[in-house]
Amino acid sequence: MPVASVLAVAVLFTGGCSSAQGTSLSGEPSESATEVSESPSPSPTPSPPPPYPTGASGCHDNRGWTTEESKDWVEQVVYTPREDYGDKELAVVSLPGYNGPLCRKITVQVEFWKLVYGVADGVDGERLSNGLRPSYYFDIRRVKRVELHTDAGADRTIALPASLYAADRSPCEGALLSVTVGKPLTSKELPKEVEIGGEQDFSGRTKVDFRSQRVADYELSEPSAPQVCSPDGRPTADPADVPAPGSQPTDLYPTELYPTDLYPAPESSFDLGDVFGTAAP
Repeated sequence: MPVASVLAVAVLFTGGCSSAQGTSLSGEPSESATEVSESPSPSPTPSPPPPYPTGASGCHDNRGWTTEESKDWVEQVVYTPREDYGDKELAVVSLPGYNGPLCRKITVQVEFWKLVYGVADGVDGERLSNGLRPSYYFDIRRVKRVELHTDAGADRTIALPASLYAADRSPCEGALLSVTVGKPLTSKELPKEVEIGGEQDFSGRTKVDFRSQRVADYELSEPSAPQVCSPDGRPTADPADVPAPGSQPTDLYPTELYPTDLYPAPESSFDLGDVFGTAAP
């Protein structure tokens, strides 16, 4: 009798396993049959770490930075004024996580230079006044220097020298602003040439070639009318009376010799109606 009971239980258990999927032994749908499977939600994309994350001390460790690394950092911290926007000051900005703050402050020199331009005489000893581009030379001298010890922990501003950026400054004068890591610039690190209307970078700023790898940023304010300047950098005429460099044509033959405004001057003319046989009504 005990053996028969065991066999009956075994048969009942096996029969339950062979029932239709999703149907209970009583013939009713099982609870699992009513469930709807959902695709797992996508995991959120981790945000990239900030360029200069801060540690437990609340600052970014910059021990052992090279001059190049310090210069790259200063480029992100200091915003030089742009003439096109009428800025009157240089800004040092603080953006936690983006530029620090740093654990060790970096020494930065902000220097303002006065440029006095002169124009050389022509080969025949006469001044160039025909609009051709003359040869310029310049004298450079420091007007103002501000030394910063910055870690980007707070915003700062530096006012521009009013006389150097005055609207009525001499047409022979320009201004050059330099931002340098470490010590002030020496005479051997200053540019040999600061060309008027020279090559521009992608932002439209005139390029200046400093003889130093420590310059993080700069901005050139060109003289308004160097073509009127004497060799010693003094204006000799009203800028309105002397064409700006390159503003006049450089053709070998004067334009006043052309019979018409067309160039080259036509030697003959013809009527399209005569060519195609269409007479005017």
